[in-house]
Amino acid sequence: MIHFELESDRELLTGAMLFAQKQVKRLIEKHPDYYPMYTKDGKWKHEGPKWTHWCDGFLPGMMWVFRRFEADRERDPNWWREQAIRYTKPLEPRKLDRDVHDLGFIFLSTYYRWHQLTGEQAFKDVLIQAGRTLAMRYKDKGHYLRSFVADNSLFIDIMMNVGIIFYAARETGDRNLREVALRHALTTRRVLVRGDGSTSHEGIFDIGTGEFLHQSTQQGYRADSCWSRGLAWSLYGFSTCYEYSRDPHFLQTAEACADYYITHTPSDGVPPWDFNAPPDSRKQVDTSAGAIAAAGMLRLCRLLADPVKGHFYWSTAIRILRSLSEKHLGRKPEKWEGILKGGVYHIHKGLGVNESVMWGDYFFVEALEHALRKL
Repeated sequence: MIHFELESDRELLTGAMLFAQKQVKRLIEKHPDYYPMYTKDGKWKHEGPKWTHWCDGFLPGMMWVFRRFEADRERDPNWWREQAIRYTKPLEPRKLDRDVHDLGFIFLSTYYRWHQLTGEQAFKDVLIQAGRTLAMRYKDKGHYLRSFVADNSLFIDIMMNVGIIFYAARETGDRNLREVALRHALTTRRVLVRGDGSTSHEGIFDIGTGEFLHQSTQQGYRADSCWSRGLAWSLYGFSTCYEYSRDPHFLQTAEACADYYITHTPSDGVPPWDFNAPPDSRKQVDTSAGAIAAAGMLRLCRLLADPVKGHFYWSTAIRILRSLSEKHLGRKPEKWEGILKGGVYHIHKGLGVNESVMWGDYFFVEALEHALRKL
């Protein structure tokens, strides 16, 4: 029975990965050199507002994943490599971009994978500079990396980006960079992660004294609710922090977030957009949060000394991927250009609601490739 289930999952997830490749290839052919963020009525190319410029790494990031997937299958991965390079190179100037807090999203999905493949120093140099640039957002009073919104604002999303500062610190031996990354993670843990493992989206500080004032939100239902994508960012981000620092507090936080996710998500593993939204609103799922959580649990399970708990997170991640693959793919490509339907960008602004979102597609693909290497 176990062997049958493994074969069934392998077949299902391989099919989802091949479908994802077809959708990305269609996007390249239909809209060459275009970096989308979210679909509108299932279409990537539209004039809808973006709010912030943070998603450009996800499309080439998927191409790098496809290259590795095809290489593992002993097929010709060169076409995907060529496309990945074509879409990655234009991102290099953003290593100096001080307007966003998302340089980890942009460069860990692209230049990090490129450097892993080739070992070229020039690609490492890009990553190091991006880490140094992100560290410039650090506020000595308060010990946090400010969000793009304001000096007094800390986002849970930044936990997904602080890894590039840890990377730059490790590769250069720069203790100040490491201190920035550690202090930011500790502050986020203290002010945004609650005792039950739930998370707030935003923290507000007094910029004069650095005192933490209160929790807030930009995208959640309210300040004291748990926005599901933010919880998934936290789960994944604290797992990454533990990998770099080996501070057990970060591992405990990642586990607490994972446990909250599991106990508050429906049996199929796909969460509502906010766990505390009213019942009618909670019917809107966020498949991108599910994809991020699955990818995060696949990272988390390999960090645990307890094999039973590690297997629990592994099997939960597989269940999420199974649900996404069975129920949420954009199966009619002539009508739907994305990979995962049912994603949410910004529900209050009406952006990308019940659509495909580029980060959802990327983390779905990342999780699929990770799972298929182990199945």
